[in-house]
Amino acid sequence: MYEFTQFYIDGAWVDPVKPNTVPVENPATEETIGHISLGSAADVDKAVAAARNAFESWSQTSREERLTVMRAILSEIGKRKEDLARAVSDEMGAPMSLANGPHVGLLSGHLQTTIGILENFEFERQDGPTMHRYEPIGVVGMITPWNWPLNQIACKVFPALATGCTMVLKPSEIAPLDAAIFAEIMHAAGVPAGVFNLINGDGPGVGTAISGHTDIDMVSFTGSTRAGIAIAENAAKTVKRVAQELGGKSPNIILDDGAFAKSVARGTTAMMNNSGQTCTAPSRMLVPAKRMDEAKVAAKEAAEGVIPGDPKGNSTIGPVVSGAQWDKIQGLIEKGISEGATLVAGGTGKPDGLETGHYVKPTVFADVDNDMTIAREEIFGPVLSIIGYEDYDDAIRIANDTEYGLASHIAGEDIETAKKLAPRIRAGRVAINGAYDMNAAFGGYKKSGNGREWGEFGFHDFLEVKAVMGYDA
Repeated sequence: MYEFTQFYIDGAWVDPVKPNTVPVENPATEETIGHISLGSAADVDKAVAAARNAFESWSQTSREERLTVMRAILSEIGKRKEDLARAVSDEMGAPMSLANGPHVGLLSGHLQTTIGILENFEFERQDGPTMHRYEPIGVVGMITPWNWPLNQIACKVFPALATGCTMVLKPSEIAPLDAAIFAEIMHAAGVPAGVFNLINGDGPGVGTAISGHTDIDMVSFTGSTRAGIAIAENAAKTVKRVAQELGGKSPNIILDDGAFAKSVARGTTAMMNNSGQTCTAPSRMLVPAKRMDEAKVAAKEAAEGVIPGDPKGNSTIGPVVSGAQWDKIQGLIEKGISEGATLVAGGTGKPDGLETGHYVKPTVFADVDNDMTIAREEIFGPVLSIIGYEDYDDAIRIANDTEYGLASHIAGEDIETAKKLAPRIRAGRVAINGAYDMNAAFGGYKKSGNGREWGEFGFHDFLEVKAVMGYDA
């Protein structure tokens, strides 16, 4: 049983101002596996005061001092990998292969990338007689989601540390266990008191207090577009910077070439990864209309090869994170059927033999029109929509016909065509044949947010630019 009923504030574990203990559920078993406390505005005040006090010294540390701390964090992560993976699997139902691999791997991977960038980052740049200085923005409020919890902590905490900021982190109350272990890692690594603070809580109780706090200089949020809008509205009163990584409905353009069947199969499998709970998931597969029947065959075979089941066993995917999420997904699958899409694989209800746990059948719809609900809304489950296009101009039109613009995908053997199509897609990322790069900028166009994370681009949101004129008169 996990018991994390205290908050990490000013270098110590402290009781909440007002006790409010809630259970944490394992979505694979629907059993309570631990407890956390939900914080309040009073807890946020304490954490922000600690971060504000620590900023005076941490912001003045040298590059080497910060590197020493960050290398110590990397060492401590190595000691707690198994604990982190087990927590992620228990709290969100990720198969252990996924928890041990990408979930924990992204945490250390982002830190290694951040260390490499910090070693050479130019915090001063002379332009003629003017010195431009990049200085830490101050105290950062961080609100992270449950679907890739360690990844999103890493994307915010590590560049903030590297640039000299201090912070207050609110992880998702649905999947909070990994964040508590992360706080233990930060403490063991010797991160100075007040630099990193952790408060558990929900949006109304803690998220609102963070986004509107007068002594927080920036809010970095990852989550739904709906919540992002509310946070931006609340933050506007204090004119703080707001960086947001929000929803997505990513197109996956399958090229009309010899790799068609392979590309469809790969795209279907990718959609199901992490039980479809990925904001960049290739949820709208665009195929040549004349090859729709081929796509149905390849996608059906791929989907039927995805095995939902016990995260501690040999399953391909686990459950979705909660009963509320399961209900939402079921409603959208029903909507796809009622609006006339062709159900190729999966459907409503739980997979055979998995009555306990929030399991969803890997589901594929074909003959989808881009105006259907399943093509417009972010389902956040293992549900793929296949849409037909007439030619590449039509594919680009459909790809861009969405309020989102977080990511996009192009698959096929004709790389030159892919390179020509990529600049025409209105999204923050284009992945050709599943390419992946830890240094690549991450963030969205349109209602998918603003600002960028990952690599060197992730430093800039945490920095202010100061011009010192007459520096070299």
